[in-house]
Amino acid sequence: MMKKILIIQDINDKGKEILSKHPDYKFEVIDDVNNPELKNKIVDCDGVSLRTGKLPGEIIDLGKKLKIISRHGVGYDNIDLETCKKNGIQIAITATANAVAVAEHVMFMLLNISKRKNMYDETVKSGKFIERNNLPKTIELWGKKILIAGFGRIGKALIKRCLGFEMKVYVYDPYVEQNIINSLGGEKINNLNETIKDMDAVSLHLPLTTETKNLVNYDLLKTLKKNCIIINAARGGIINEEDLNKALNEDLIFGAGLDVFETEPPQNNNPLLKNEKVFLSPHTATFTEECIIRMGKETAQNIIDFFEKKLEKNKIVTL
Repeated sequence: MMKKILIIQDINDKGKEILSKHPDYKFEVIDDVNNPELKNKIVDCDGVSLRTGKLPGEIIDLGKKLKIISRHGVGYDNIDLETCKKNGIQIAITATANAVAVAEHVMFMLLNISKRKNMYDETVKSGKFIERNNLPKTIELWGKKILIAGFGRIGKALIKRCLGFEMKVYVYDPYVEQNIINSLGGEKINNLNETIKDMDAVSLHLPLTTETKNLVNYDLLKTLKKNCIIINAARGGIINEEDLNKALNEDLIFGAGLDVFETEPPQNNNPLLKNEKVFLSPHTATFTEECIIRMGKETAQNIIDFFEKKLEKNKIVTL
C-alpha cells in the first residue's frame, strides 16, 4: 500500500531521492510548520519528517493515519511527546548523522574563544597591529581539564578531538558505564556540581528535560574557575541566559559559546547578542555540507525502516 509522507521543512535532495526511488512511497514538501496548509496536508499522511519547527499536539491529532515522525536531528523537544504517546506515533532521530559535525563545532567554538579570535582579528583589520603587546593574552588547550556532560555519539566524537589537543577529559553521564568512558580515554565523574568547579572547559550534550532546564544557572556559574569556558551545542534552556550574561559581565568565567538559545531566534533585546565574551552561532552546528546530506538520507531511511519493521533501536525515542 502506498505511503504518503509529508516533509515539513525541506531536506537534502539525497534524502528525497531515497523516497523517490521506493515504489511504495510518495512525498510532498511543505516549507514550514506555520504554513496554513499544514493542517490539511497532515490529515492523510502516514509519516512526517520534521526539522526544527515545533509540532504541537493539536496538529499531530489531525494526522489520523500518522504513525511515524522522523526528526532531522537528535533532539525532540519540538514535538508534543504526550500526544504522540497517546496516539501511538513513533518518533525517530538521526542518531548516526551529526556527531562529527557537532564535535567539530564545539572545538571551533572552544578555539575561537580561548584564542580571542574576534578581538585579535579585529585588531589587525582595524590597523592596530602595533598594539599587539597590549592585547589580553589567550589560553592554551594543552593540559586543560574539560568536562563533557552527556556521552552519546557526540560526546564520544568530541573526546577524540579533545585528546588530540592533549586535554584531560572528564565525563558526566549516569547512563554510561565507567569502563566505556575509560576505554575512550576519559574519566567518569558522578557528582556534576562538585567536579565542575575544577574544570577549565565544559561542553554540554544533554537533552532538555525538566531536570536539565536551567541546569547551568548563576549559583553554578559562580563556582566555576575564572578561566572556564562553557559551550552549549545541545539545547537552549539548559543554560539560563540571563544568569550567563551576568556571570560573564562579572568576569566569573572566561567566555561562553552558544549554538542554541532559550528562544530561537533569540529576542533582539537578549543581552548576550552584544556581549563580547560570548561566541554565537545560529543553531548551525550540524550545517556542514556532509552532515546535511547524511541527515537528509537518514531522516528518509528511518521512515522506510519503520514501516519495514527494521528501524534500529538506537534511533527510536522511548515515549
